[in-house]
Amino acid sequence: MGRYIAIDGPIGVGKSSLVRMLGERFGVEPVYEQVEENTFLGQFYKDHASYAFHTQMFFLISRYKQLSMLSQVDLFNQVTLCDYTMERDLIFAGLNLDQREYNLYLDVYRQMVKSVPTPDLVVYLQADTPTLLKRVRQRGRTIEKEISDQYLERVNRAFSEYFFNYRRSPLLVINTTNIDFVANSADFENLVKKMKSDVQGHEYFNPPRSVF
Repeated sequence: MGRYIAIDGPIGVGKSSLVRMLGERFGVEPVYEQVEENTFLGQFYKDHASYAFHTQMFFLISRYKQLSMLSQVDLFNQVTLCDYTMERDLIFAGLNLDQREYNLYLDVYRQMVKSVPTPDLVVYLQADTPTLLKRVRQRGRTIEKEISDQYLERVNRAFSEYFFNYRRSPLLVINTTNIDFVANSADFENLVKKMKSDVQGHEYFNPPRSVF
């Protein structure tokens, strides 16, 4: 497998669950984004305009601190797993901020991203919006109760557009709409097998529907 692997995707797609399971498989402690620690997030879902910039800056700083520290880790001799890419922050900023806020954000982002290592492999998990909504409701996080169907659709579209043009690392795009790698071990093993292959450029993986 690649030395530094980042898993990303829209809200509810299951990236943190996959990273946790991969960490258990390979005996490493993954890096997780600090969602619960962002005290602005719950307010943002209720009032986007008032709390978008606060929410985004918290995520930008926390993600920068976490990922810049990876440059001090021996990425050449161990597997490093992360449940987001630095670009995740940029996607949400473009979606949530007005033009003046985005311009200010972008100035800071461009300076910070210089200190962040590039993954050896990015895995982009995708699913259709009804599937994302179902998964968000099932996991029942209090902070996500205010997420609207319309906002999740916008997030899903923004991620699809961004990763369609992604070129910084080898990219494996996995359609998770018809599988459940948490409940079905065969689905998980199929994903691990594909991730361990020599992914070059953009590759797409559309696993067959789960059979229980």
